[in-house]
Amino acid sequence: MSRKVIIAGNWKMNKNAAEGKALVDELKAACGNCCCCEADVVVCPPFTTIGAVVEAVKGTAIKVGAQNIHWADNGAFTGEISGDMLKSAGVEYVIIGHSERRQYFGETDATVNARLKAALKYDLIPIVCVGELLDERESGKTEEVLTRQIRGGFEGISADEMAKTVVAYEPVWAIGTGKTATPDIAQAAHAHIRKEIAGMFGEEVAEKVRIQYGGSMKAANARELVAQKDIDGGLIGGAALKAGDFLSLIKEALGK
Repeated sequence: MSRKVIIAGNWKMNKNAAEGKALVDELKAACGNCCCCEADVVVCPPFTTIGAVVEAVKGTAIKVGAQNIHWADNGAFTGEISGDMLKSAGVEYVIIGHSERRQYFGETDATVNARLKAALKYDLIPIVCVGELLDERESGKTEEVLTRQIRGGFEGISADEMAKTVVAYEPVWAIGTGKTATPDIAQAAHAHIRKEIAGMFGEEVAEKVRIQYGGSMKAANARELVAQKDIDGGLIGGAALKAGDFLSLIKEALGK
């Protein structure tokens, strides 16, 4: 089965509204005529920048995602944002369970699962992040960690819902460190993730699910990574903050 490449830029806590619009204007000037139709290209700005970016991408194939979602529809959850709010703002994707959310803000497999269900309720496309710490890899626990995160994160959703979900494998030891898993290491982890999804939802669903690599992917390694059997794109951090870098990465991922 041929899965469409998906490249998502996670801007993290970078880019105010004016800066975000300027970045998108650069992207669409070039991307609209080359690779945004061959790959699903998503930009995920911080909440205060979403409105400006949604307006800026109109008329292009570039999609907008958010970096988090709360599991409740509304209520006394200061600082949080709901699926209804994201949907009404024009968001189509949402990142859930990023390692930085797990590390700094107490995210667990249970809260990932609750946020995932909220995203699906509002027809948002979830990008669910999984991945191991350095000590977990060095102690041979990578597959154990991935299995736990997948089973806990995807518990209680339907096969149809799973088929709509994107998974991002982000080895925590490779995020923002300049270290990158070799293509073989990344492929092995992606294959394990797909195997676990098949065990929960069946082979047909597992073959539909797109799995991104999210550990310091850049133009220099994007082609070799995405060429692997089970790697369907990238969740990009630093390389998504400059239009030229992001476009170069997309082209390399597509083998151009």
